[in-house]
Amino acid sequence: MLDSEIKERLLQQYPMLRELPAAELEGLLAAASMMSVPAGAVLFDENQPCQGFPLILSGSIRIIKAAPNGRELQLYRVVPGESCILTSSCLLGHTRYQARGIAESELEMVLLPEKAFHALFGACEAFRSYVFHLFSDRLTDLMQLVSAVAFQKLDQRLARLLVSKPHPVHTTHQALADELGSAREMVSRLLKGFAEQGWVRLGREQIDITDAAALRKFAEL
Repeated sequence: MLDSEIKERLLQQYPMLRELPAAELEGLLAAASMMSVPAGAVLFDENQPCQGFPLILSGSIRIIKAAPNGRELQLYRVVPGESCILTSSCLLGHTRYQARGIAESELEMVLLPEKAFHALFGACEAFRSYVFHLFSDRLTDLMQLVSAVAFQKLDQRLARLLVSKPHPVHTTHQALADELGSAREMVSRLLKGFAEQGWVRLGREQIDITDAAALRKFAEL
């Protein structure tokens, strides 16, 4: 059972739920559960059945595709106010997960069980629109990812990733490699080249962007 504070936070992040009649909303939330998940925890993995629909209050989830050799490719992130289209797909299609979800940071979320998700999807037009809008946005993101992997060189993709992040960039070479689906050694070599060009300055788990315009121009070649 969710307390009043959690309910209010949930409605602030997912305002479409306010369109439900009060009695239906209370019944829906009575079936939900509050979860706190530590950073780094695996929320779901490939070929696992879906356990419910997450509504995130704080933190973020990385959705990745992992290869047998340990390499990873980040497909997208899920932050508060959003949810996971892979989970929606699994629930609507009665299929298993085809990727892995990892808590990127300490996570608070409300989990709707499968039955409650289907009841909400059927009863609330605003929620259906929300889910389909997420599908549209994520499909666009994934098409851009496919295009980048297929047609852009890794150094250009790295430059684009760096300029898209808040500066300075607090991250590790391994984390950047995971986002790009590459190897840490290759990313480190490219970053050293960027530093030699005067575009970045490398520190411990930090990258200072010293020439964002040059990085942006290189990414768009």
